[in-house]
Amino acid sequence: MRVLIIFYLRKDRINGDGQMPIYVRFTVKSKRVDLSTGMFIHPKHWNEAAQRAKDKAPGAYEINQRLDRLKTEIQDYYNLLRSNGDDFTVKTIKNHLLQLSNSKGILEIFDYYLDSILAKLNKGYSMETYKHYKSSRKRLASFIDHKYRRADYPVESISYKFLDSFDVYLKQEFGNHQNTAWNYHKHLRRVLNLAISMEHIQKNPYNKYKVGLKETHREFLTMEELKRLEEKEIPIERLAAVRDIFVFACYTGLSYSDISKLNKNHIRKGADKKEWIIIDRNKTNNRCRIPILPKAKEILLKYEDYPKNQFKGLLLPVLTNQKMNSYLKELGDICDINKSITMHVARHTFATSVTLGNGVPIETVSKVLGHTSLKTTQIYAKILDHKISEDMEQLQTKLESKIRH
Repeated sequence: MRVLIIFYLRKDRINGDGQMPIYVRFTVKSKRVDLSTGMFIHPKHWNEAAQRAKDKAPGAYEINQRLDRLKTEIQDYYNLLRSNGDDFTVKTIKNHLLQLSNSKGILEIFDYYLDSILAKLNKGYSMETYKHYKSSRKRLASFIDHKYRRADYPVESISYKFLDSFDVYLKQEFGNHQNTAWNYHKHLRRVLNLAISMEHIQKNPYNKYKVGLKETHREFLTMEELKRLEEKEIPIERLAAVRDIFVFACYTGLSYSDISKLNKNHIRKGADKKEWIIIDRNKTNNRCRIPILPKAKEILLKYEDYPKNQFKGLLLPVLTNQKMNSYLKELGDICDINKSITMHVARHTFATSVTLGNGVPIETVSKVLGHTSLKTTQIYAKILDHKISEDMEQLQTKLESKIRH
């Protein structure tokens, strides 16, 4: 069984300019439907054998492009119905095409979502969030062009198969790992939820299509490694400054983006009359309230009169994230720390070794980190459990060794 698609002119409906409407006829199981394409052309500009506008006809390119898209839409929808094993007739395809004239494309709705984020910058959304969503929109557009050869895709036609093909595309074409692909799916799922709110669709296809998230290993420094880094004599100024900023992050839990904007306005007196850092996180816009520990205070005082800071109005001489991470790798080698150290490792170190590892309640750690959910903080607790398990296994090995001897 297949669908037969032809284009022709309705010669009985010539208009005042001598043009005739272009119709499409598609046939399934000997049943056919004829629909207007909404386009008109003079018969002398129509190639009846090729069922297309002649190349030199006025507007030929646009007409033929629209005809190709319509043919692709009919064929794709027919293939979708067949692959899903749905019962359908030629009228099913007709009804689908008639709905398309009023339908919205998923990329069009995605653009609406992006505009909404821009309108709410620093009021629930950050520029970082906007960039992540824009990246997801770019991947989705690339997939639609690659898979369907079209500029957009009807939101109501998105199915389990569409989502699965998108997942395969992300992993095969871009080499995205499971968790990276999960983030793209997360953004698309939210845009589809918006489509439901806008009454373009009734159900989210992600209700049936589930994307797994693999548990990742979050690198962090032990207190012994952190101490080694703190006490190491670093004669090179640029490396010493990067070391100090990393240590500062280890004792505050602030991310690179938050430290890079830290200024005097973020230092305030708390209810305990001591100094606190009070800052809205770049990523989530959640407010962090962080008591300044002695080591962090020591670093702030060290750079209080630093010329580069005074010029920019900042508290610390932060370089670009790329340079910071590059220098941190050097520092790791210098301090014999066999771990891939980045600025984000400092945040993990604060959550694990500095706070949870020293008995600070997880609810307090979650508040200080500015997490929107306690579940996010619980990941660090799991890391500690894993570390405890490893340490106990090593202890058991040592005990068994002593017993044997």
